[in-house]
Amino acid sequence: MWITRIFSSVTFLFSVILSIPLAFDVGGRTCGLAFSLALSSFYFSYSVLRLITPDGSRFRYALVQLVGLTQWIILPSLLIWSLNRFSIDGGASGGWVERTFGGRRAVDLSIREWLFGPRGLIETSTIGSWDSILKYSTPFFQLCEGFCSLLVIQAAGQISRWLVNRGRSDTWMIVLLVTSASIISSSVYFLWRITKFPEIGNVDATLIGVTITCAVFLCAWGIGSGRGNPVESSLLFAYIVLCMYQIFTDYMPSKPPETATPPAQPEFPPLPPIIMASYSTLIHALSTLPSTIHSSFNFIVAALSTITPSVIVSLAYRLFVFYAATRIIPAVRESGARALSQEPSLEDADGAGRLIGLASWFSPSILIAVYTSLLMQHFASTSGNGGSHGEWWTSQGGDVGGNLWRWINVAGTMALYALELYLGKDEMDGGLTGHWKAD
Repeated sequence: MWITRIFSSVTFLFSVILSIPLAFDVGGRTCGLAFSLALSSFYFSYSVLRLITPDGSRFRYALVQLVGLTQWIILPSLLIWSLNRFSIDGGASGGWVERTFGGRRAVDLSIREWLFGPRGLIETSTIGSWDSILKYSTPFFQLCEGFCSLLVIQAAGQISRWLVNRGRSDTWMIVLLVTSASIISSSVYFLWRITKFPEIGNVDATLIGVTITCAVFLCAWGIGSGRGNPVESSLLFAYIVLCMYQIFTDYMPSKPPETATPPAQPEFPPLPPIIMASYSTLIHALSTLPSTIHSSFNFIVAALSTITPSVIVSLAYRLFVFYAATRIIPAVRESGARALSQEPSLEDADGAGRLIGLASWFSPSILIAVYTSLLMQHFASTSGNGGSHGEWWTSQGGDVGGNLWRWINVAGTMALYALELYLGKDEMDGGLTGHWKAD
C-alpha cells in the first residue's frame, strides 16, 4: 500500500538524518565515515538484490522482503558496531596511507592483524577511499544542485507561461505577479539579514555586491526581452540569495541569547486551580514512568541536538531539486506533462530515462552519500571559519574547507541562465508545455 511506502520512506529518512550526525558527534570522524560507508554498502547491496530479482522467483522475492523487514534492526546494529569499533583519536593525522604504513603498525604481531585487525590495511584503506570519494564528490553534488535548480526554475516559468496563455489569463497573471513579488520580498529580507552578519568582510561584501548586481541584471534582461518571466526571475533571485545565506550562516543566532531575569512569583496562579491540579497530576504521572522511557527520550533529544539546521535545509532542498529533475528531464525530452506523474524506469526508450531509472533504484545509497558529504562540508567550513567544531574536526584529520564551490555554483548557474536567455527565442514554446493541450 502507498501508506506503508510513505511511512517506510519517512522512517528511513528520519533514521538516516538522526544516526549519521550522531555517529560523527559521539564516535568522531572515523566512526561517522565508517557508519556511513557501512550503511551505504548495505542499501547498495539491498538495491542490487531487488534489481536482479525476477518477478517469478518466489525465493528471491521472499529474501528481498526479509531483508527489507530486518533493515530496521540492521541500521541500529551498524551504528552500535561503529561506535564500539571506532573511537575518537585526537592524535590521528594525515591520510590512511600514513596511518597504515607508519611506525604505529610496528606493534602488530602478524600479517593477518596488520591486514584485517583494528586500523589494519583493509579497514583504513576502505574508510580512506570512502573519505576521498565524498571529498571529491562535493563539487559534483554542488554543481548538480545548481543545474537541477535551473531546470526547476525554467519548468516553473514554462508552466506559468502556459497558465497565462490559456483561459482566465488576467486572473493567473495577477496571482503569479503577487507570488513573484512575495518571493522577491522574502529574498530581499534574507539578503538584508546577510548584510548584518558580523563575519562579513570586505572581500565577502564585494562578492555579494557583484553577485546581486549580476542577478538583478539577468532578471531584468529576462523580463524585458520576453525570454523570461517574473516567476523565473524571482525564483532565480531567491536561489542566489539562498546560496549566499548558506555560505555565511548556519541558521543559528549570531550572538548567544541573553538570559532573562526570572520574573517574581505572581500573587495569583496563572491558570485556574483545576487546570493547575491537572497539570501537577500529569507531571507526577510522567515522573513515575520507567527509567527506560526517560532514557530513550533523553537519547532522542541528545541525538536531535547533533543535527545542524543548515545541513538539514540543504539536504531537503537538494533532494527536492534532484527529485524534480528526474521528472522534468523526461517531460522535456519526450512525454510532456504525462511524464510528471510517471516514475522513471529502466524500460524507458531513451538513455537518459534509463539512467534516471537506474539512479532511482540506488536512491538510498545516493541519499546517504549526499547527506554525509553535506555534513563533511559543514564541518570543513566551520573549521575554516574558526567555529567551535573547527578544532575537533582538524584534530581528527579533517580538512579546513571553504565555500569556493558554492561561489562557483552561483556563478555557473547565472552563466548558464544567461546563455539560455541569449540562445532563447522571443516566442518560447517550452519542451515541457509544448505537449499540453489548451482549450
